[in-house]
Amino acid sequence: MNPSVTASPAVLQRKPGLLARFSDLLWRRPTVLLAVLLAPPVLWLGVIYLGSLFALLAQSFFAIDEFTGLVQYEWTLKTYGELLRPVNLDIITRTVTMAACVTVFAAIVAFPIAYFAARYARGRWKAVFYLGVMLPLWSSYLVKVYAWKLILAKEGILTWGFSKIGLMPLLELILAIPVIGGNSLSVSYIGTFLVFLYVWLPFMILPMQAALERVPVSLLEASADQGANPSETLRHVLLPLALPGVVAGSIFTFSLTLGDYIIPQIVGSSRLFIGQAVYAHQGTAGNIPLAAAFTVVPVVIMGFYLWGAKRMGAFDAL
Repeated sequence: MNPSVTASPAVLQRKPGLLARFSDLLWRRPTVLLAVLLAPPVLWLGVIYLGSLFALLAQSFFAIDEFTGLVQYEWTLKTYGELLRPVNLDIITRTVTMAACVTVFAAIVAFPIAYFAARYARGRWKAVFYLGVMLPLWSSYLVKVYAWKLILAKEGILTWGFSKIGLMPLLELILAIPVIGGNSLSVSYIGTFLVFLYVWLPFMILPMQAALERVPVSLLEASADQGANPSETLRHVLLPLALPGVVAGSIFTFSLTLGDYIIPQIVGSSRLFIGQAVYAHQGTAGNIPLAAAFTVVPVVIMGFYLWGAKRMGAFDAL
């Protein structure tokens, strides 16, 4: 008898590939997965953004040779000394003053709008509010600025409206104010201010509305029950609780106004702002160290502003 021999085939286990082993590693060690996910944005922030800022800061410590016009790659504070010249100090003062005025008036205009949206807008009206605030942000930045230039021009609709309602002498009186006036609104600091206020206003409204929505209605009612009138409730209850939203909105409006160079280039007088000075020195004059020094100014100003806001406790409720 020939016994039948049955041989079971050997089960060969294939080694997992590199991708499978890497997937197992990520599953076993969540910290590695977190590092892989965070690596691209951290590299972008650290190398591209912070690296460019440090390179810009380094450029500001160089200087231009007055005879050859070439950059001297030697460490010096000469370029920062040039910022103290009257013409450059005038540029810095003008820009900071405009940014502060835009921020203050944006907060004044945005507060009632944000308060109404937070307290009274519900359902469909809430959607209308968000649409009305966000809609200007969806249009082209340059289109908005050029549209305002046409509106503010001497032949624009705003001048036509003033003349129709008999307020043309008032407009002429405003335009006759020294420094901020001009031949028309489109070539005056008043026009520049109005365009800045319009363009950056949504960045003030939204943070304030979010902060006001977090204020409990019971606190306002308790303030009224204690005998406080509406103005006292506003000063002592509502504004302190809404301060984080005001600070967040002011950071956007103040910093964006400091660095903008397109609006003053299109609407306003021929006097430069910081953004225009950076563009002129880097693109036209070729004075990159002075352009870099001008760029450092808004960074330093915002650093002191954030430090002061933190000292006042404005970030505690964010």
